[in-house]
Amino acid sequence: MRLTLMTDYALRLLMHVAQQAPGQLCTSAEVAKLHGLSPAHVTKITHLLGRAGWLNTVRGKGGGMRLAKPAAEISLGAVVRGIETDFHIVECFGAGNQCVLTGQCRLSGILSQGLSNFLQHLDGYTLADLLPTAGAGVVQFMVMTKPVKR
Repeated sequence: MRLTLMTDYALRLLMHVAQQAPGQLCTSAEVAKLHGLSPAHVTKITHLLGRAGWLNTVRGKGGGMRLAKPAAEISLGAVVRGIETDFHIVECFGAGNQCVLTGQCRLSGILSQGLSNFLQHLDGYTLADLLPTAGAGVVQFMVMTKPVKR
């Protein structure tokens, strides 16, 4: 399973905003430039995060975004569930299942439990857990572009 770039960007955007001084606004353009992201993607993600209640946005000149609640109250599991659109990691999880093994296979149960465990693990962490310790400075987060070899 691999999280979408949208989820990766959403987590990075939240981490960036969480590192600002309390009440300080940051802009989509600032986030896009710092992390090398498309301004259009950042705007779209900002909108999603605002609708979900994790960001407050201020329109107009001098506008920007800030966290809508403390970082310690933003669950990573909730963010991933809120941004990811497809947890159907195998065909039999989705609508229109055509797998001839359906009903004779235990793989879907095993994968379903693994997915549940993954999300439950993320539920044990908050945005605050991702932030650098005091005095460490601003951290830039990079997208992995190649799979890790094991």
